[in-house]
Amino acid sequence: MYFLSNNVEEKILHGTTTVGIKAKDCVILCADMRASAGYFIANNNTMKIQKIDLHAGLTLAGGVADAQNIVDILRYHSNLHRVEQENPIAIHSLARLCSLIFHQNRGYPFMADILLGGYDVNGPALFNVDMFGSVEEKSYVTTGSGSPVAYGLLEEKYKEDLTVEEAKKIALQAVKAAIVRNIGTGDGINIAVMDKDGFRLLTDEQKKTVIEL
Repeated sequence: MYFLSNNVEEKILHGTTTVGIKAKDCVILCADMRASAGYFIANNNTMKIQKIDLHAGLTLAGGVADAQNIVDILRYHSNLHRVEQENPIAIHSLARLCSLIFHQNRGYPFMADILLGGYDVNGPALFNVDMFGSVEEKSYVTTGSGSPVAYGLLEEKYKEDLTVEEAKKIALQAVKAAIVRNIGTGDGINIAVMDKDGFRLLTDEQKKTVIEL
């Protein structure tokens, strides 16, 4: 049985914009760094992108404690699979596991919205899992209070078979647009790439070579 925080006063990442893009040879996850509660900025250096395994990661939106619980559970099962099966867990299996965690706790739901992506033997894969356990495979997706702005840019610029560089640029532009127009989004951007070489976060210098932040 998984632990669920029932403290209704826990900090919620209301002001959040996260973006996921599946490109030809990679998945991009991107998120702002501001955690807000209403008009109060609770934290301006929040890491909303988490590494699950060498080949997989996710973005967090929602209750901090609940989201971290999910990250810990997924990391445990992914590592266990790697040890027992001697190969990395499939991304769709991670998404199904995430869905089951939400579903098992539907009576007292985890307050979180997850974008989960990675690169496995089948190539890149990206999924959105909501607090009710619904799971959808996506080519591009965004969550959080800035998502209406980000969706506008994604729908305009997304195309099939994007290169890594094109996908990075679109993801950064989408979150940057949300920062400009959404009060709950801001304080910088983090971005991660998952491809045949694994999961990696871009440095500030690498981000600046893609767009001006």
